[in-house]
Amino acid sequence: MAVNLSKGGRVSLSKEAPGLKKTKVGLGWDANATDTGTQFDLDASLFLVGADDKVLSDGHFIFYNNATSPCGAIVHQGDNRTGEGDGDDEVIEIDLEKVDPAVEKIIFTVTIDEATARNQNFGQVSNSLIRLINQDGGAVITQYELDEDYSSETAINFGELYRKSGGWNFKAVGAGFNDGLAGFCKMYGVSV
Repeated sequence: MAVNLSKGGRVSLSKEAPGLKKTKVGLGWDANATDTGTQFDLDASLFLVGADDKVLSDGHFIFYNNATSPCGAIVHQGDNRTGEGDGDDEVIEIDLEKVDPAVEKIIFTVTIDEATARNQNFGQVSNSLIRLINQDGGAVITQYELDEDYSSETAINFGELYRKSGGWNFKAVGAGFNDGLAGFCKMYGVSV
């Protein structure tokens, strides 16, 4: 049975899915019926940070144009440019045992491409969620659905995987920002 989290909620993956080695992280959303003159293009990105909350290198910023982490443990499965259809819009596969030991957290963000130019924000997006799936059998371990109105935000920190006591935990963050992807890159020390 999947653990449904609220904002700020946490779950231990070793307790909920003992023996978990590989997980898929699915991110999903639907654009509301609004006319902004163009389709919504949301992008999932990951920041692999060390103890100082900064990426270990620019290669530790994972997105559709840098799909694989330097250690090979994390693979972004590609950019969904429309968000149409059911299920996860973007998927990241993670081999937890192979993640570089210097990585303390994996931060999952979603941004709206060209949000300012297109006059788009997360208030115009619904059914936004992040979920962790056990690759061995496909069971959903945990999920978090955004339940706030982010009517001015163009970027969301959905959640983070982090190490604790030798295992992995997930925290539902749900923090909105207005600086898009560039703001996250600055925050986490990626050269832009």
